[in-house]
Amino acid sequence: MIQVSAASLLIEEPYTPGLSREYVAKTYGVALDDVAKLGSAENPFGPSPKALAVVREASARIDIYPEWTARVFREAIAAKFGFEADRIVCGAGETEVISLIIRAFAKAGDSILMYEPCFPIYHIFAENEGRVPIYVPMGPDFDLVVDRYIDTLRKDQPKIAFITNPHSPSGKLMEEADIRRICDAAADNTLVVLDEAYIHFSETPGSIALTREYSNLIVLRTFSKAYGLAGLRLGFGIAQNKALIAPLLAMKPTWNLGQMQIAGGGAAMADDAHVEYTVKTIVEMRNYVTGRLKGLNRFRMIPGSRSNFFMLEITDDSLDSTQAFNALLERGVIVKDCSVSFRGLGKRYLRIDVSLKKHMDRLADALRDIDSGKHAAKG
Repeated sequence: MIQVSAASLLIEEPYTPGLSREYVAKTYGVALDDVAKLGSAENPFGPSPKALAVVREASARIDIYPEWTARVFREAIAAKFGFEADRIVCGAGETEVISLIIRAFAKAGDSILMYEPCFPIYHIFAENEGRVPIYVPMGPDFDLVVDRYIDTLRKDQPKIAFITNPHSPSGKLMEEADIRRICDAAADNTLVVLDEAYIHFSETPGSIALTREYSNLIVLRTFSKAYGLAGLRLGFGIAQNKALIAPLLAMKPTWNLGQMQIAGGGAAMADDAHVEYTVKTIVEMRNYVTGRLKGLNRFRMIPGSRSNFFMLEITDDSLDSTQAFNALLERGVIVKDCSVSFRGLGKRYLRIDVSLKKHMDRLADALRDIDSGKHAAKG
């Protein structure tokens, strides 16, 4: 009989992905093209046409093993940011790189620091690997109280300290000076992991360059958001300190990226025009939806998002996040119910993507219906 040790027992808290457009269309009788999918932070324009063309071409090579370190892709990333390829590790999504980091730099029983709320994969992976999450509460309107984070960092000296910038689910952006403060405050045996999954939408270059100054810093990026390749599964970690990358390369699954991932990632990253158009549109729509949601009585938009999503607070005590989530589904709008997607938020918040104007209008109209107590209309 197989025995399961206490250290390997699974935490019964799965990641909760956003619902599909097809499910909502079928369940609620809304035309598929009218469903506003605003719960997964995906690129509404999809991937670069150049990336799609290269992926199709690479499909002719799926009978052949790729180079096991995805060297061509790593070299493309290195050239983009002015690094050497051996300073980069690639994964099947940024989430795979996160799992490798937790296994490589923290052993069972070690602590891992993060804000609460945070990207749930941090604590789900940590707990299922027998590591111990330490949470730093955020301030009013989810302000990043950096002094509180640094105090906890110094007191507990965790093996790993996660920062998401812009933060998820709030979209708040941490200033680079504060990232420096965190790196300076970290103990010699603490790895600072800066997750820049949504950095393009902040209209800043991000802080990859800081890895040249801090040997305890690794930066993560994904191709699921601005590059529109969520279904291809691509991400990477980059650090000037090769000692942070070498163990990740050694322990990753041998062929964790396939031919189409390697080819598509490089082509997507080279298409600056596609990314710039995506970011420009999202920033414009972020401002647009902010205006459209003013004046609601039962909802309040949390200010200050610099990402491709924002948080909505439910201010009416007679309505909770799950009720609001379901009421929006009935109106063909998919969002994230923060009570099931993010630990520590209770039932007062939704996270909502910024997308195309027609989807922002459908969201705003649906919220005004709910705000006024109207029943849902199909279609």
